[in-house]
Amino acid sequence: MKTRAIIYLSAAIIAVSCNSSEENKTSEPEIPVSVSNVTLTSIEKVINTNGTVYPMQKAEFKSEISGVYKLMTNPISGKKYRLGDLVKTDEVIVSLEDPEYENSIAIESKKLNLDIAEQEYTKQQSLFEKGGVTQREMRNAEVSYTNAKYDYENSKIKLSKMKVASPFGGVIVDLPYYTPNVRIATTQPLFTVMDYGRMYMEVSLPEKYVNDLQSGMKVRLTSYNLQKDTIWGIVADLSPAISAETRTFKGRIDINNPNHRLKPGMFVNADIVIAKKENAIVVPKELVLRNNDFQYVFVIDKSIAKQREVSTGIENGNNIEITSGLSKDDRLVVKGYETLKDNSKVRVIK
Repeated sequence: MKTRAIIYLSAAIIAVSCNSSEENKTSEPEIPVSVSNVTLTSIEKVINTNGTVYPMQKAEFKSEISGVYKLMTNPISGKKYRLGDLVKTDEVIVSLEDPEYENSIAIESKKLNLDIAEQEYTKQQSLFEKGGVTQREMRNAEVSYTNAKYDYENSKIKLSKMKVASPFGGVIVDLPYYTPNVRIATTQPLFTVMDYGRMYMEVSLPEKYVNDLQSGMKVRLTSYNLQKDTIWGIVADLSPAISAETRTFKGRIDINNPNHRLKPGMFVNADIVIAKKENAIVVPKELVLRNNDFQYVFVIDKSIAKQREVSTGIENGNNIEITSGLSKDDRLVVKGYETLKDNSKVRVIK
């Protein structure tokens, strides 16, 4: 009887233990989490720098002679040239009048002398071929013709100083005011023209990127003055030399600016795109957890959190590419992952 009683008691204890275990398992708390379906997007890695933009072409003009100042009329507006006016190549902006200077050049006389010297040289060449003159006489005629040609060309150069034109198309960015018909002296500033349809900026880049950068890489440019606009440039030149003082190397970025949205002297932010991938799985960096030898995230499978080992690729300031371990439409834990373990029960709240 005692033996049978002991058996019954043991069975009762085992039954109670099993029930207690089942209750504990059933009562395991559900951890609240938020999830997001994995989607495909793009990601890029950039090197950020900044600097001042400058025009590709700039010309400052000063008076090379003294004369009466005449500001010319803009054929487009029908008014005198003003700051901000567009000008074309070889368009005359300022005229300096000085009859005495013009007469001293005597360009018409120089032109007549050139014509006479040329005719004489041609005649002497013909006679020399027929044996009518010596080689010396023919050479003397050639020297006279050459000197006359130089005299005439020099006269044209001197005369051109009276009409000051822009050597390229651009925008007038400086135009000092002078009283109309006043005589100005030499070396006085006249105007400055810039062509900033193409611009450049010089940058200093950290030494650690010396092997990541190469000419031709795209550059995204932004400015607080152009908050809604993005302008693109390219890496044009890179110096192979590292500064021992700053541990940086120099580079130049060329910028197309056809609508003149960037202005000379603007300070801009530049993101050099060194890597980019389309249709990638991209997640916030903080979701990728690390455990010594591997990286992992948590995904949800039927209210159970599964620890999923992943491999990573391109990363930028906030995000990172997942190259393996996740698939499109996986349910990724984005909140509440800090306390999760593999096979934790969860309750999705969002």
